[in-house]
Amino acid sequence: MSSIREVSPLNRESAPYDVLVVGGGINGCGIARDAAGRGASVLLVEQDDLASHTSSASTKLIHGGLRYLEYYEFRLVREALIERERLLKIAPHIIWPMRFVLPHSKILRPAWLLRTGLFLYDHLCTTMTLPKTRAVNLRTDVTGRPLKSEYVRGFEYSDGWVQDSRLVVLNAMDAERLGASINTRTQLIHAERGSQLWTATLLDRASGETRTVQAKTIINAAGPWVAELLQDRVGVASKNKVRLVKGSHIVVPRLFESKQAYILQNPDKRIVFAIPYEQDFTLIGTTDVPWEQDPGKVEISKDEIQYLCESVNRYFQKSVSPDDVVWTYAGVRPLYDDNSGNASAVTRDYVLDVDASGAPILSVFGGKITTFRKLAEHALEKLVTYLPAFGGPSWTADTPLPGGDFAPADFDRQVAKLQAYAPHLTPKTAWRLVRNYGLRAFDIATAAETEMGQWFGTTLSAREVDYLIDNEWARSAEDILWRRSKLGLFMTDAEKASLQTYIEERVETGRPAGSETTQTWRQDVA
Repeated sequence: MSSIREVSPLNRESAPYDVLVVGGGINGCGIARDAAGRGASVLLVEQDDLASHTSSASTKLIHGGLRYLEYYEFRLVREALIERERLLKIAPHIIWPMRFVLPHSKILRPAWLLRTGLFLYDHLCTTMTLPKTRAVNLRTDVTGRPLKSEYVRGFEYSDGWVQDSRLVVLNAMDAERLGASINTRTQLIHAERGSQLWTATLLDRASGETRTVQAKTIINAAGPWVAELLQDRVGVASKNKVRLVKGSHIVVPRLFESKQAYILQNPDKRIVFAIPYEQDFTLIGTTDVPWEQDPGKVEISKDEIQYLCESVNRYFQKSVSPDDVVWTYAGVRPLYDDNSGNASAVTRDYVLDVDASGAPILSVFGGKITTFRKLAEHALEKLVTYLPAFGGPSWTADTPLPGGDFAPADFDRQVAKLQAYAPHLTPKTAWRLVRNYGLRAFDIATAAETEMGQWFGTTLSAREVDYLIDNEWARSAEDILWRRSKLGLFMTDAEKASLQTYIEERVETGRPAGSETTQTWRQDVA
């Protein structure tokens, strides 16, 4: 698009940035991308890896939030449904449609209420392209086969699935393409405020070195640390507060063969999803538990594991127990504190707080992954009075994320093209590469298997590892196995250790010979 200014990153240590973004989660990376595309000079700092915390611990859904209608969050649901349509188009490799089955339980919400809610869900977004809701007889419909016989009626509706941490990384990659400087494992230690500029001290957590930069504005997208950053690191008071709610998930061997997911109502009025996951597993979550401890150290509890197992066992013929769990993850949602007494009822909407008593700072309270792009637009709109560089036209709604410049209906065709180009790839590996990287998969795969380098497990090659190090800020086996992919589910401890050794040597020695990408060929096959 002609309105986007694509530039090379510059060394701006001696000149002030237009904006210093603190936080490498979905909101921070989305804001950095939008701002850089409008021509602003952007520095983003993240204290750990991209998407290390909340943004990699979601239920992996791009959805309007059906249950939020019960709390009259109509504006939020409508915005999320509109964003769902946009995201499906700009990231068809990592976001795709999924059907959800909602069994009706006589002891919970009445069928008329569910039907009314789903009618609203189908019509709040006038541009909806996904199939609308249908009523299902669970005794005769294929979707009812995994369920217990007591569930007779249900509804099937549409939503979307996302590889959440990859969504973060792709936004960061595009921000860098547009001139932003992305600094992972870099912590904001302190910032001094002047009338026109912030002077910030940054710590490189890998080297232990500090440096000082200046910025005309700060955007505080620190997620669970948003309030701490305001109070302890920049000395700005705010009337807004964040409420931390832990959400935990379990992964078990596949519970059902079909592609649809299930949304399960529980007696406590919470809902739990059971979702096909990484082809061989089922993802079950989430919980809503108030959290007052360190947001960087979050683990699922035994009670939560039991709760999720019981939720599934209430509905499915095939039961699960804590012994079946192969992996768990938990994260803290930094929700805007609306003083709700129930953790499940706390709003998922966001509040953007601007303090302009000196050089401006904007803080992001709340939000959900589906609305990150719109949140970024709203954030820049709030700051344009103070920083005209943010005043360029909005552009992110229609511009594909890296690797996503193909039609959603062409996904299978791209997989077939990749296998034709690199016939040594198994169908499962080819599918995974296109699901993770879209057209960038053609930058990773080579026609000759010998050029893929060492293999870690059955599907991860040194060629892919090098790509992740050179292009996606990966610096550890955990970065690659649990955020850039979920291959940790399939690898042995010995294979993981071998990968970590390779990464450490690779980072120390730099780019290997022959790792140049094949951008021209990739564009030809689009």
